[in-house]
Amino acid sequence: MKDAALKDQSLSPPKGWWARWREENESRINETKRSIYRFRQSRLSVVGLIMVVFILLVAIVGPPLVPYPEDATGAVHVRDRLLPPGPEHYFGTDDMGRDVFSRVIVGSRYSLLAGVVVLTIAISIGVTLGAIAGYFGGRVNTLIMRFTDIFFTIPALILALAISAALGRGLIVAMAAIALVWWPGYCRLTQGEVLAIKEKDYVEAARGLGASHSRITLQYILPNCFSPIIVKASLDMGFAILTTAALGFIGVGAQPPLPDWGVMVSKGRSYLPTYWWYSTFPGLAIFIVVLGFNLLGDGLRDVFDPRTRR
Repeated sequence: MKDAALKDQSLSPPKGWWARWREENESRINETKRSIYRFRQSRLSVVGLIMVVFILLVAIVGPPLVPYPEDATGAVHVRDRLLPPGPEHYFGTDDMGRDVFSRVIVGSRYSLLAGVVVLTIAISIGVTLGAIAGYFGGRVNTLIMRFTDIFFTIPALILALAISAALGRGLIVAMAAIALVWWPGYCRLTQGEVLAIKEKDYVEAARGLGASHSRITLQYILPNCFSPIIVKASLDMGFAILTTAALGFIGVGAQPPLPDWGVMVSKGRSYLPTYWWYSTFPGLAIFIVVLGFNLLGDGLRDVFDPRTRR
């Protein structure tokens, strides 16, 4: 019987790389399927994902296809100023005669870029300091966390406004200012996660085998902290865009003629309610972006931590 079994095994065709990969990663595939199922259970989360994908497509594909690309810069059309929405200008025109639809579409790229840059800088600073504080503990932890508490005592928008006013106006300065006040949340989150993970058995085993501090942190601890960081980043993306627009609205962020949504809302408020389209459409764009990322963040939170499901 053994000879027959060996003969049948030798006659069976070898498994392809895809079948071998599925066998080796079966548990991970099943967990992914369960995560997708949990995400699909929330209709609002699916709506948020659709909204975010739509926003990304608009930012990537939209700017080259706008009907009046020159209006996204410093073009001036005096005869077309403050025209209402119509077939030629879907969102109407502004006080310079520029097409509001073209400026809103092109402005989506700047807004998303601002959010990505802000979160990249904030996560880099916050995760690094939080990992150091949580791993080494003691005086290092106390020093870093007290420094973090100082930033928590000042409202983020007020501090970003002060930094922008001190460094000068502009979108780049606004992004740097927001990032400098956004990192404490990631520092506190990472510090708490590292404190809980560093006592796990596999971390103690790696430490007992003589692994270096950097290897333990990068290979065994931080990968297990990514889930809450991703959830927080998805929730913060909309608020980072909103804060950037707020600085532009106040006048210390992006400057005209850059098609920043906050600047457009600020300039359009002077013409309300008669020329309502000037500030309404960029305001709706901000609303859709913030809502989409918040709904998506709620869905990701349900996926990574099912205990928080509503």
